[in-house]
Amino acid sequence: MSDKTFSLAEIAKWVNGAVRGDATVKIDSVCGIAEARPGQITWLAHEKYARDLARSQASAVLVPETYGPTPMPAVLVRNPEIAIIHVLERFAPPVPRPAPGVHPRAVVDDRAQLGANVAIGPGAVVSAGATIGDNTVLHGNVFIGEDTVIGSDCEIWPGVVIRERCIIGNRVIIHPNTTVGADGFGYQYTEGRHVKIPQIGTVTIEDDVEIGANCAIDRAKFGTTRVGRGTKIDNLVQVAHNVQIGPGCLLVAQCGIAGSARLGRGVVLGGKVGVRDHIVLNDGVQSAACACISKDVPAGTTVIGMPAVEQEQWLRERGNIRRLHSLYEQVKVLTKRVEQLEATADH
Repeated sequence: MSDKTFSLAEIAKWVNGAVRGDATVKIDSVCGIAEARPGQITWLAHEKYARDLARSQASAVLVPETYGPTPMPAVLVRNPEIAIIHVLERFAPPVPRPAPGVHPRAVVDDRAQLGANVAIGPGAVVSAGATIGDNTVLHGNVFIGEDTVIGSDCEIWPGVVIRERCIIGNRVIIHPNTTVGADGFGYQYTEGRHVKIPQIGTVTIEDDVEIGANCAIDRAKFGTTRVGRGTKIDNLVQVAHNVQIGPGCLLVAQCGIAGSARLGRGVVLGGKVGVRDHIVLNDGVQSAACACISKDVPAGTTVIGMPAVEQEQWLRERGNIRRLHSLYEQVKVLTKRVEQLEATADH
């Protein structure tokens, strides 16, 4: 149970909603419809969960303004998915962070520059020439390479490595054990061996980007690998050298984007999508999970499959495949009839 308790009337004010039922009901936490217990508030995001709501033990629920009767008091809101964000923010426990200042077990080079109210946790390393902006938090065991620039209000979680000469914008969040600026995977096969190509470029992460845990954003062979403003990257994503990711993209877990690929504004890649090197996914492209994209995709197109094709084509092809068995049976019958006719003609 949370040590925070609020009345339903108070919660309604947070979300600009209207209470239907007992506004004095006390709420101490948030939970999903099926798991909720008395004292908790839940939310109904889709009509398909209405049956679960009828059995829910929740003390209150957030529902759309036009939603009908509910078995518990309700807060009527324009969009429950947005409203629950504000409720979760109020009930969220405080996130443990190092105190402002440099922890005694951190190592900060004398030639590094730290902004106001910077917090650096134990075991963190800030190398020579690095710049850390105001209010940025480096959790324990973070490594910041030489001449790297990190903006203001960033949060870099434990185990993150940001190598030399990278540029990180403002309000960037990087989750544990992600590496930014590792060498790109570049080799030339010659005289019977793979010769490493120097990767002398860098990485630029623009403002308001969030990068999940255990990702790799490789430095460019030359120039910069770029992740555009407001892009959100899930866990276990690989971004290769010289990739250009536009603003507002979503990359779901285990995507792999090969070298020099370009993603426009608002591109969405489902889980485990593979993108070939040097191709262009134009603005607003969306890809279903597990697709392998091997050629340029026009703006606004949805693709699916291996290799990826437009969704309409894929649906037609899948429909044809589902009919193969019946077609096969028809061919067997027709073949037998032809054999019978031929036998009769011979006779």
